[in-house]
Amino acid sequence: MRYAYLLINFLTVIFPVLLSFDKRVRFYKKWKYIWPGMAITGLVFLFWDVLFTIKGVWSFNPDFITGLTFFRLPIEEILFFLTVPFSCIFIYACLNYYVRKRLPSIVSQIISAIIIILSLVMLALYHNRLYTLVTFSLLLVLIAVLQYVFKSPWLKRFYVAYIVSLLPFYIVNGVLTAIPIVIYNNAENIGKRVGTIPFEDHFYSMALLLMNVGFYEYFKRRAKTIAAA
Repeated sequence: MRYAYLLINFLTVIFPVLLSFDKRVRFYKKWKYIWPGMAITGLVFLFWDVLFTIKGVWSFNPDFITGLTFFRLPIEEILFFLTVPFSCIFIYACLNYYVRKRLPSIVSQIISAIIIILSLVMLALYHNRLYTLVTFSLLLVLIAVLQYVFKSPWLKRFYVAYIVSLLPFYIVNGVLTAIPIVIYNNAENIGKRVGTIPFEDHFYSMALLLMNVGFYEYFKRRAKTIAAA
């Protein structure tokens, strides 16, 4: 089925788009804060995506893509970096509206510290695996900067949203890796999987969402500052 990956992208984003017009959350009014960050983050991750494809970190099953490519990437893969972040920011925004209780700051700090320690351990043990190296290097830098330099208060909301996002993550990535549509080279990762999903995917997804939410919060705060001036 040549449209399988395209269909997955469509199903990933259609419900968040439609539900954006919910009268309570009104997520559509926040779309303008999403696009700049998605563009910046998309460029960063697409750069690595192109490199990973060239280096054979992963490849794409031609039986399940349309064959349209851009810089050696299937158009579906490029869309993936739009549909998944949009849907996850939607989850983040909804949780911010409906769930008033927040993680205590100390819990958020502990989670950040655990992720940093895990990243350091993974880099020490598997620095010769390209996917592992890039994933945990990027995540390490993002968490360290956001937690200890910018002291971002929204991290305690992000961690909750990330946990919730794991449900659609397992569905979408589970399909992509089970068919498979995306084929991973185990020589470039640690070779451990949760079901059919490589271990690194969980943290690659976290880094992707972290950058998108970070820019979303930045542009939202910037707009409020300008409006108040």
